[in-house]
Formats: sequence, structure tokens, C-alpha cells
Amino acid sequence: MRNRTVRSLVVRFPVLFTAAFLVLGIFSARARGAAADPCGRPGAFVAVDTHSRRLSLCADGAAAETFRVALGAGGIGKRRTGDNRTPLGAYPLGSPRHSQLFGTFIPVGYPTATQARAGFSGGAVGIHGPARAFVFAGSFNTATDWTAGCIAVGSDPEIGRIAAWVRTHPRVEVRID
Repeated sequence: MRNRTVRSLVVRFPVLFTAAFLVLGIFSARARGAAADPCGRPGAFVAVDTHSRRLSLCADGAAAETFRVALGAGGIGKRRTGDNRTPLGAYPLGSPRHSQLFGTFIPVGYPTATQARAGFSGGAVGIHGPARAFVFAGSFNTATDWTAGCIAVGSDPEIGRIAAWVRTHPRVEVRID
């Protein structure tokens, strides 16, 4: 009886039920986001939340700025050269430099010495801007995971702001979770 009543209400008031499900979805998404604050630790660091595909510039427990990112086409959990995966863990960041392929490239210190001893391989992992051929696409550059294991933002101004922040925070690391 109860299922029939709910079904008849949904049929009679589809807009109301659609709105209710959307509101519930928004509140549950906000609750999930609040529970997993990537900047909730002391110090200055770059946090990459692989679940939400967000990069945050963190200082003193708060995000100075947050960006949408694209990750490796092979997913996360890099272990070897050519797997197209983005590594997980904490890594030192190198100095931002010019890149012919991506505008600006910030090297990520993958693999760590411990990872290398465990057989992890690879290199040339970094945070970078969009591929030069698609610089015009803006936010569409982060609509899907397309990199060879790097972390890519959607525009040159975004990678410029990240590079400037990294330059003002010496010995900063990236935490990819």
C-alpha cells in the first residue's frame, strides 16, 4: 500500500519530487565536502583532492584559492612509467618553469626515495596548464581526466596564480589524496 501511495504522489507531482531530490543532493554534497576539508592541517601546502578533482592552495588551515583539475587518464595510484596514473602521497614541489607543451610546469618530486626503492618508476610528473593546442578551451580542459599522470588546470591564468603562490612558499609540498 505504501509503495503505491508514494508512486501515485510522484506521478501527480513530478516537479515537486524532482526539486526535493535536487535539494537533498545539494545538501548531501555539501555535507560530504565539509567533512573532507583538504586544508584542515597546519602549514602551507598544495592539496589535491582526487575524488572532487580540486586543487587547493592551503595556508594556515584555509584554502587561499581552489581550482578544478584533470588527472591522469589511467586513474590514480601511479606505480610505473607509462601507466598514465597520477601518484598519491606527499611530494616536494620544484620551481615553476616555462613549458613548451603546457605554458607553465611545476615539477612534483615523484617518486620519493622510499617509493623508488619499492620499485615505483616514472618521472616528469607535475602541475601544469592546459595543452597548448587546447588553451582556448578554458574550463573544458578539466572536464575529463586526460593527462599522462600530471595534474592539469584549465587555463594559463590559473596555473599562473598557482605558480606565483608556490614561488612565495619555499619548500612547499603537494599532498595528493
